[in-house]
Amino acid sequence: MGNYGQGKSTGMEQTALKSIVTGFVLKDMKISGSDAEVLRPLAEKVTQIACSERMKEIHRAWKSLNDLTPLRPVFFSDPENGWNEIVTETQMQCSSLLGRHWEMALRKKIFCNDEMQDDTPIANFLDVPYTAEPEDWGLSVEFERTQSDGAAHWDSPVKDYEKDLAKIDLRMPEIDMETTNACLSETQRVLGDILSVRLKGTWWWTLGLTMPFIFLRGLENLMYDMYDQPDEVKELLSRISSGTLQKLDWLEQKGLLSLNNDATYVGSGGYGFTDSLPGGDFSGTVRCKDMWGFAESQETVGVSPKLYEEFIFPYEKPIMERFGLTCYGCCEPVDSRWDIIKRHHNLRRVSCSPWADFEKMAEYLKNDYIFSMKVNPANIAVPDPDFQQIRENLRRDLEITKGCVVEVIMKDNHTIAKHPENLIQWCRIAREEIDSIIQ
Repeated sequence: MGNYGQGKSTGMEQTALKSIVTGFVLKDMKISGSDAEVLRPLAEKVTQIACSERMKEIHRAWKSLNDLTPLRPVFFSDPENGWNEIVTETQMQCSSLLGRHWEMALRKKIFCNDEMQDDTPIANFLDVPYTAEPEDWGLSVEFERTQSDGAAHWDSPVKDYEKDLAKIDLRMPEIDMETTNACLSETQRVLGDILSVRLKGTWWWTLGLTMPFIFLRGLENLMYDMYDQPDEVKELLSRISSGTLQKLDWLEQKGLLSLNNDATYVGSGGYGFTDSLPGGDFSGTVRCKDMWGFAESQETVGVSPKLYEEFIFPYEKPIMERFGLTCYGCCEPVDSRWDIIKRHHNLRRVSCSPWADFEKMAEYLKNDYIFSMKVNPANIAVPDPDFQQIRENLRRDLEITKGCVVEVIMKDNHTIAKHPENLIQWCRIAREEIDSIIQ
């Protein structure tokens, strides 16, 4: 559940910098007695799941994977927008905005365990995020939306590098602590005796540079500018990189970072369990070096490795160097630029999207990195999927990656054709094929 407003919105709309309850206001931070009666049994069910032997084995499997000593391949699904077709309005019972937010979160956890039976780690906590607006780069970016979760148009404000570069001046995210604390307090009041309720931000997701560049200058302009105005492109990327590093300093100084070496989603796939974090000198105050970091450059999928190396990598590198372990990539195929990406600091998890050459990536990654295998979500976005073909494709890919450290991920589902059974069946196939490959 994200923003609820529709129509015009302003600011650098990067989900990495927005709380999942951004869009709520202080008056929304109330859970009625009737809503509590709905939430508490769901929370008790989640606690039972979290304490189960099955979940303990899943936690061990993730930790061994992240420490590159895998017990087995792991698999999980995040249906993303498909959740709206799984937990539907007819199922929802809470009436308050905050109550509905936690009802959805709890029902998701239960569905993962009871229906999908994948390796989604269910822990006995709820993370309350900071209610915050994203950082402001000094130039207004206005978005025109037709609906809250639909396409948007924006007018990139950097029209003339000579005139506009000087206007780039990072202002840190504005945190509404009154609303944040009210959310934390109310959630603890209703559910704190059942689940651990934690204040936890996800400011580190994602630290890629090309999305803010494109908001400021435009995607098509980026492609042309690399040839027509290369020095100006580098200057703008340098300013974004420097601003991001300043933001990381600010987050550390303000004590706003949280460890993500547990059942926290990291990178564009996978969970954070590891004994390699935090740092050996950790004393309670979280620093970037105690965390997983993540960057990607999906928007430059059409850019040559040479241009990526010249224009993008030098400005990502100092950001990634701040973190104890790092993840790289999302939807972009990384095989063509692997020789560059592998130079990132403490790289551990590498996204291998459906458009990557799996044979090349298996050869490159071996058992030195996590092969984050993304399967094609389009295959279950239809009413009648070809499950035999899905099985054969997955079997082939698991054979290709035998000997690698593999996680299999179904995500980026814009729809599952209103057929939750599509996802359940995919998970069953994934489980059977993984069991077959390890026997």
